[in-house]
Amino acid sequence: MNYAKQSLRGVYEFERLTPQRNENDPGVCMTRESLSQFLDSCSRRGISAVTVHSYKKHLEALYDYLPKDKSIHYGTLEKWRGSLVQKGYVNSTVNSYLSIANVYLDFMGRREYQLPDRLKPMLEEQPELSREEYLRMLEAARRYGKERDYLLIKLFGTVELSVRELPKLTVEAIRSGKMTTEWNRSKKVVYLPEILCKELLSFAERKGIKSGPVFQTRDGRPMNRAYVTRMIRAICPAAGVAEEKGSTRCLQKLYRSTRAGFESNISLLIEQAHNRLLEQEQLEIGWDDGSEMNG
Repeated sequence: MNYAKQSLRGVYEFERLTPQRNENDPGVCMTRESLSQFLDSCSRRGISAVTVHSYKKHLEALYDYLPKDKSIHYGTLEKWRGSLVQKGYVNSTVNSYLSIANVYLDFMGRREYQLPDRLKPMLEEQPELSREEYLRMLEAARRYGKERDYLLIKLFGTVELSVRELPKLTVEAIRSGKMTTEWNRSKKVVYLPEILCKELLSFAERKGIKSGPVFQTRDGRPMNRAYVTRMIRAICPAAGVAEEKGSTRCLQKLYRSTRAGFESNISLLIEQAHNRLLEQEQLEIGWDDGSEMNG
């Protein structure tokens, strides 16, 4: 295989490749061993650990989608793409998943199974979730005893956090009041509101979570965007909120707009305080303060 000789540019240039297809080919089996070999090859080529982890997540999603024999045939990636769209993934995310799947197939020497077609970017605006609707979602989750859903809604509505960063939200981080995340070699410190920390720690204690991530699936795996979105949307009907507004993106948009409103008010207060200072100084020593000036 010549994969090790290719540059990272190959991740994005698979669209130019048009291998000849053999319709009688039985397909290729995706195994845990081949996946491990592919990821090891990426690491040896100097690709960062964070990026390799992202590749692993994308390919494990494909592995879980495949039938029991884990075989990839002509049209498999096209059907997988349809399932990703149905789950609510945006087009750019779907394209990312398919890009890595194509690179993996190149590594396996089976480029005939690649799907070169890319979805066009989505131009529609994100629905606006109002503060009132957000509070109704919290109230509905509390009313039906959905504490985990309640906390997830509150978390994404009050903290600048993405779903991929959820594993970093550990009991230890909550106790310290902040968490550090890393993406594409850049670090970010997320400060957690004290009132949210109290609820999260109380939840962890009652669930017997003494350390590590607070939010996981029942089998101990990290929650993905589709999983979290399903949980949040399940609350929307009881809250009288349109289901398309039940997403982490809408909650994050509400958080940012709320912060922007505070910052705008603070800027106005600063401007008003500065103007009052200038007026006072004008009264005291201004050239046109009304006092008689000697030439």
